[in-house]
Parts: sequence; C-alpha cells; structure tokens
Amino acid sequence: MAAALAGCGVPAAYVEPGDRGAADRSGRDRSLDFANWPLYIDTDDENATRRPTLDAFSERTGISVRYTEEINDNDEFFGKISPALMNHQETGRDLIVVSDWMAARFVRLGWVQEMDRTRQPNVAKYLDPQLRTPAFDEGRRRSVPWQSGITGIAYNRRKLGRELKSTAELWAPGLRGRVTLLSGLDESFALLMQGDGVDVTKWQADDFHRMSDQVRRLVEKKHIRRFTGNDYIKDLATGDVLACQAYSGDVIQLQADNPDIEFVVPEEGAELWSESLMIPNLARHKANAEALVDHYYDPEVAAELAAWVNYVCPVPAARDVLASSKDEETAALAEDPLIFPDDGMRKRLAIARDITSQERQTFAKEWNAIVGL
Repeated sequence: MAAALAGCGVPAAYVEPGDRGAADRSGRDRSLDFANWPLYIDTDDENATRRPTLDAFSERTGISVRYTEEINDNDEFFGKISPALMNHQETGRDLIVVSDWMAARFVRLGWVQEMDRTRQPNVAKYLDPQLRTPAFDEGRRRSVPWQSGITGIAYNRRKLGRELKSTAELWAPGLRGRVTLLSGLDESFALLMQGDGVDVTKWQADDFHRMSDQVRRLVEKKHIRRFTGNDYIKDLATGDVLACQAYSGDVIQLQADNPDIEFVVPEEGAELWSESLMIPNLARHKANAEALVDHYYDPEVAAELAAWVNYVCPVPAARDVLASSKDEETAALAEDPLIFPDDGMRKRLAIARDITSQERQTFAKEWNAIVGL
C-alpha cells in the first residue's frame, strides 16, 4: 500500500485532513506545550527563567505555558517527532517553531493543522503583507511567522577597506581564502542563485546546477575558506574571514561589539525567510495555542519581543511602538532596516520557492559533495 501511494506521488506518511484534529481540551485544561529554539524569546534581565511576554499571556488568559527550548536543528527535531506524526499519534506539543523550508515539509505531509483565524484577529490584521503568501502554505493558514530574517552578506568594512554591494564581489581575487558560505543547502542556495540573477520564487533545476557548478569551481580554487553553521560569527569577529554569507539577526549582535561589521542586502537581492509557528496534528490544546500565536501579533508584544531577539519583526506595526519608547536605544531599533526593512530594501527581498521532496535527494547529494558533508 505504501509503495502504491508513493507511486502516485503521495507520501506514504501523508495524513488526510480529516485525521489531523483531536478533541480539544483547551476549555477545561488551561495549558499548552510550546517548543522553540534556544535564546529565541525575551527573558527578564534579573531572572533568566522569567519570560515577560509569555508571563503576560498567562496572566491575561489564565493559560499556563510549558515552554521548552528543545529545537536545535530542523532535521533533528523532525526526526524526534516524525514517528508519532506518521503513526497518527500525539507529539506532546501544541505549538512548534521550525524554519519555513521544514514547515513546507510538514505541510506537504499533512502533519499540521489549519489555524482558526477568527480566533486570531491580530494575525489577520498585523501580519506583514510580504510574508502572507509563501508558496508552501497559501494564505498562511497552517503557519504563522514567529520571527523573520534575511540571508545576505556580512563583512568587515575596515579590514576589507571598501564597501561590498553585490554577491558577485565575493568572488574578487583579493578575497581568496577569506570567504565562507553557509553549509546547509536550504540556508545557502537562494542567495547564491540571486547572485546569478535568478528569480528564486520560481527557480528551476538548471538554475540549481549552474549555481552548484560555480561554487564547486570556487572550492577547487580554494577561494571559499570553508562552509559553516552559525560559527561564521567567530571567523568574522576575529578577522580570519573578511566576508561571508550571514543572517541579519546575528550581525546586529556582532555590531554591538564591532561597529566595523556591516550587513548588506546585495543589489541582486537576498532571501527573506521565516521561522514559523505551527500546530501539530492531534494537539490537545489547539485553541490555547491559537490564542498564544495571536498574543504575539499584538504590536505591543511584538515590539517587546523584537527588541530582544533583533530579527526582522513580522509585525510592521510594532515599529511605531518602539519609536515611541522613552529609552533611546529601544527607540533606535525602529530605524534599523534589519528589524524593519525600508521600502528600498524590501524590493530586493524575496521568499524562495522551497525544494520539493522529489528534488531534495538529488540536490542534497550534489550540494553535500561540494560542502564535504
């Protein structure tokens, strides 16, 4: 049966819409389980175990939140909860946060539930228009951005001695051995394609292979120093690397210690991505989870979270809240284009079409051979 389903192009683990929900205990059990990434929520300066925006939700609604920082890697977390989901069992979690390329996989497999937007007036009103229509989830019915970000280029302007404006400039002879790229296929490919002028909202296999060939030649010439995870931060901070593929939120943190670090959205464009909230199948506190999602789309709450995490805020209305702050540092965040991109920057941002399940095996094999994974 599994083979027959696979032959029809339907994953054997696919869950039909009618089998995704469970009896909701939200009314009688005022609680929920929320799994997130480490250091991805505001904490109290004097007591790191307190999370002010989460505590405010519980105080307002009476809903207690069991918050765990258990997601360290998309694939690792997928492996942790996939046995339950493919076997139509509870995961023990009512709300999770995964990167959009992984969210696309959950949606394709039918492993997450559609949210009731009538319970989420803040999401309906305040969600950033540029994030409303990802290819993998039309209308954002099954996913809501927790935070967003930009994959662009970071560089040390003082040590480099000039300004970088395009991805193509990474390949200048003077940067040989002083450039790093991200090792993850999903994290890296879009920016590199954009550097070749590709519209990443509708890229094709030929675009991928052409990009891979270019990167392979750069590796052979030892132009690329290495491929990294988030450890590019150390290389850039020490000066071992002059320019690298980077995430906008990381660079804001680096700039606090080293104002010579710059982040650029290349002239050819950069990828706008999100890590999104989703409600897994058979979650027992669906309404409570929907209420928590909507809580974080209140501009006041979104502003408080944005001031702490420093990624692109998915609630543009939070900008006015920060701008009105009496604290100068907080008010300055409202003018930071890496938290609230201006119109000029937004024109160069695009949400990449995700890699389909049919493409992934071939593309991952090709990319991992280049990266050395």
